[in-house]
Amino acid sequence: MSDYNTGPAAPRQTDSWLEPGQTNAQLVYFLYLVGLVVGITGLIGLILAYINRSKAEPWVETHYTWAIRTFWIGVLYSLISLALMFVAIGFILIFAVLVWYIVRCIVGLQAVGRGEPIKNPKSWFI
Repeated sequence: MSDYNTGPAAPRQTDSWLEPGQTNAQLVYFLYLVGLVVGITGLIGLILAYINRSKAEPWVETHYTWAIRTFWIGVLYSLISLALMFVAIGFILIFAVLVWYIVRCIVGLQAVGRGEPIKNPKSWFI
């Protein structure tokens, strides 16, 4: 006799944080914030947002759009700030970009925690 179960295998339950939805959107924002220290996690968050955006409910899709735009607009603002560091104003601007990035992540985390969509996900500001 065998100790193995020969019955049908139970369906595998995937972790909810990888599936499109509220938990995954929160993960994207956390990865962005950790990315300020670690670096690569911001790219992982961006990839998750791109993969899950089309599969998500409409209100969660606004969060993925907001997160994707936060990343790319942040890159643009950072490059502009780096270019302006030669005239010293870039040092102030890079700090402003950092604050802008953190605030957008916090706004997104608060809204997704309440189960609310982002009101204007295509905004360049906050």
